[in-house]
Amino acid sequence: MLAGILEHIAKQRETVIDLQRTLVSIPAIGPDNGGQGERVKTDAMIAWMESIGITGIREYRAPDTRVPCGHRPSVAAIIPGEDESRTFWVISHLDVVPPGDLELWTSDPFELKIEDETLVGRGVEDNHQGVVSSLLVAKAIMELGAKPPVNFGILLVADEENGSKYGLDYLLKNHKDMFGPKDLFLIPDFGVPSSEMVEIAEKSMLWLKITVIGKQCHASSPEEGVNTLVASSAMILRLTRLHDRFPAVNPLFKPSNSTFQPTKKEANVENVNTIPGRDVFYVDCRVLPQYELDDVLEAIYEMGREICSTYGVEMRYDVVQKEQAAPATPVEAEIVGRMVDAVRAVYGGNPTPKGVGGGTVGAYLRRAGFDAVVWATWVPNAHQPNERSQIKHNIGDAQVMARALFAGGS
Repeated sequence: MLAGILEHIAKQRETVIDLQRTLVSIPAIGPDNGGQGERVKTDAMIAWMESIGITGIREYRAPDTRVPCGHRPSVAAIIPGEDESRTFWVISHLDVVPPGDLELWTSDPFELKIEDETLVGRGVEDNHQGVVSSLLVAKAIMELGAKPPVNFGILLVADEENGSKYGLDYLLKNHKDMFGPKDLFLIPDFGVPSSEMVEIAEKSMLWLKITVIGKQCHASSPEEGVNTLVASSAMILRLTRLHDRFPAVNPLFKPSNSTFQPTKKEANVENVNTIPGRDVFYVDCRVLPQYELDDVLEAIYEMGREICSTYGVEMRYDVVQKEQAAPATPVEAEIVGRMVDAVRAVYGGNPTPKGVGGGTVGAYLRRAGFDAVVWATWVPNAHQPNERSQIKHNIGDAQVMARALFAGGS
């Protein structure tokens, strides 16, 4: 049975292209990033699953008045297995980030471009590749009339790119009965080109907005104002000392240390000859699990007090996202063993359980007491201009999913 499934998947190049073309053409951007949500893309995927004969598709709607339809949809489809008390879930997300600076793209980010065996477009890797791979497995099962050892579950969630409040986090809080204690969970939402990283742990994550308040004035008379750009720059440089305050390393993770990076900077003044009286920037912190995020915040506040005293400004802090690390999935967990064996069988190499700094929906599952693995074969180039995905990885990852699903079967 498995051999037939793998052979069927191997022949699905055109299906990969057709699905990716559809997915890329629908910019499912969340309202936090100025978009209208996942409704249209969800409808397209429901229609596709129905077209291959999947029945009993369930939709879950998280209320959100910021989008036209008033909700953020997630959709689940289960193909029954021999043991219907267990489900092997593949969880992907339908939302994407905005394209960013269009001048950096060589093509329309929302029109699929094919370069030999490479697909280009917003979302082709993050997370369309995971969506497509899971659908290839479903298509093979349905068209061959196969029955896996356990249920095969496809879950396409909303809002992953902005914290999952309207996605998997919502489902775990409001629909706890959709998952069983013996279920298996794969999230194809992070990976390395070698396929060898089998992610079982994540760092704590803190996103902080820092607003610096001073006094605006004409640039020719700086003594009449308080320059917040200077103070912000000093604060950004001061934040590099966080690496000294929290110096631990853990070889499970890559990178093995905590990271503290200034990222987004909001515009201040529009003209060159005005000293800004307000500056806003953001800091992205990925912290090893042994440290408490409250301790990191206190260290930042302490540095801020020093900068305020030196430069005569005020600082305000807004926590954009704060997630203390969830318990790691045990190395000996069943899903880890299945995935390590399946990756080795398809891609070779030495697949190894690892920890990462990037946050995924796996943390929500682990926090709820489920063992979850995050894995995919990525370039990676998520969130970058000219985002790319290899057709062979869409197919190969589907074969890994199938092997993990049919582990122990014939």
